[in-house]
Amino acid sequence: MDFDRLISTIRQLSLEAGARIMEVYDGPDFAVKAKSDASPVTEADEAADALISAGLRAAFPDVTLITEEQADSHALSASSFLIVDPLDGTKEFVQRRGDFTVNIAYVEAGVPLRGVVYAPAKGRLFYTLADGQAVEEEPGEDGGFDLTLPGAQRLLSVNNAPDNAALLVVASKSHRDAATDDYISRYQVKDAKSAGSSLKFCLVATGEADLYPRLGRTMEWDTAAGDALLRGAGGEVLDFESHAALLYGKPGFGNPFFIARAPAVELK
Repeated sequence: MDFDRLISTIRQLSLEAGARIMEVYDGPDFAVKAKSDASPVTEADEAADALISAGLRAAFPDVTLITEEQADSHALSASSFLIVDPLDGTKEFVQRRGDFTVNIAYVEAGVPLRGVVYAPAKGRLFYTLADGQAVEEEPGEDGGFDLTLPGAQRLLSVNNAPDNAALLVVASKSHRDAATDDYISRYQVKDAKSAGSSLKFCLVATGEADLYPRLGRTMEWDTAAGDALLRGAGGEVLDFESHAALLYGKPGFGNPFFIARAPAVELK
């Protein structure tokens, strides 16, 4: 894989998809349909998926593409693949809460090596560079991002010296439950915040949070881009039970419960 070309492509596609999503988000009321698993889907999900899929297939025709909105792709298997969630956090989108993201990642031998997470309503753009380091790109003076010319980038690093007696924890906004709260209660927490979508990985990557536990169902397209970003910032995403690194390309693309953290956080 040509990582320079990959990053340029997925960055641009995420911005184009984000613009299409915001057209729907800022427009009049939109229809919300239910998929076979009862999760919501909107015209924004479908339009972003069509745009990203066409762009990736044109740029990388020989690379397997897995995307949430194309059920046929969920039966595919490959040692390396692109994986897409065109609109992660549809519940946040429907409720116009802003915590939704565009996610594109590249996985090889079970590891999410590169990825982009774009939160268009919040004006935050995160991605890995060709060398794997994670950055957040600063928006331009108009608050936006140029499609082809990246702006100033800030290298990201997890909090390498978290105070384990005063941790910053982030958890799901739409899927937080008693089991998650019970797990968080094992720690000495200075502040606990809620966020939607893959933004939670980004908050750990930037050092705005130290720990993100997820004791609920997720799919690989929900996590791959955020996982790649967090790894690029020195963090890790671990299986909740075994504490082994989360692997990708599993049959069905479902994830176990997991913990995303800065490595200096002492797990309980």
